[in-house]
Amino acid sequence: MAAAGTTLLTALGYSTELDQLYTRLRPQSGREIARIAAAMLRTPEELLSEVEPLVEGGIVRLRGDRLDVATPIETLRREVEVQAAYAGRAQRLLGGVGRAIEVLADERQLASGHDDPLTESVRGEVWVGPGDVFERVRSAMLASDGDLMWLRPDQWRDRREARMVELVAEIIAGGRGSRAIYPVRVLHDAPDQLAARLRAGEQVRVLPELPTRLLVIGDSHAVVPEPLGLADLPLTVVQQSGLVAAMRLWFEELWGRAAVPLLDGDEPRLDLRRFLLEQLAAGAHDEQIARKLGISLRTVRRRVADLMTELGADSRFQAGVEAARRGWV
Repeated sequence: MAAAGTTLLTALGYSTELDQLYTRLRPQSGREIARIAAAMLRTPEELLSEVEPLVEGGIVRLRGDRLDVATPIETLRREVEVQAAYAGRAQRLLGGVGRAIEVLADERQLASGHDDPLTESVRGEVWVGPGDVFERVRSAMLASDGDLMWLRPDQWRDRREARMVELVAEIIAGGRGSRAIYPVRVLHDAPDQLAARLRAGEQVRVLPELPTRLLVIGDSHAVVPEPLGLADLPLTVVQQSGLVAAMRLWFEELWGRAAVPLLDGDEPRLDLRRFLLEQLAAGAHDEQIARKLGISLRTVRRRVADLMTELGADSRFQAGVEAARRGWV
């Protein structure tokens, strides 16, 4: 249930002031800008300046000398379309992987015996415990000769992290590679743990957020929670080559979108300027950016304002254009 006082626009991350402006503009949709401005005791220039965030969000559209305001349904539909487009191919791959996991987890698919001569069981198993998860993962990693690919949304909090760093260092020392994607908040929450993985030789990138844990071991294994998420157990361990390849493709898609953290000495940090520009270009609102970074809304707004000043831009749209011209994004 939505919190009291929550509206469509505030739920989407817009400020209360913009929500109030949207409410006042809705009955004026389709009218001339000059008339709307006069009715609101503003000049046309002042009105256009106020509605700029709504124009950038596609909620208000300028049509010649008239102003069109989207209905709540149209606003919500556009937000869904924007988020779907931003997720893009990676989201489609995730959906496919999720459906594949559901099939794999079906006990009838994993059963060793079956009566249909035209089908074979999917290669894999579900670890339900009890037992030492670390040792089972370690055995699978050492039995393969392939590189490691990780999604690590929260594992740095695990008491076994120090042992895992040692294992990764051992594998890398043996000539194999390890790449891991973390949520951007790890740079604030656990810089020491991230630095330890970097010292072990792991390649690290960050994304705003990650939907699930994942470990892909070469071409032989993929390990994910059952169901997808952050749980230790049960774990689905896939050895079917097509499904492992699908998870590799999904990882590579995310890796291509992820940012490389800068290193300040041994301390990893985010290229905040580039991250902010990418988030603004994707249509993220200040509140959403603050949640992803794990910092205050005031800090985000101050950084955005500083960025616009650095770019000499009067609007976020102009900032995006200027950043692209400079090759920052």
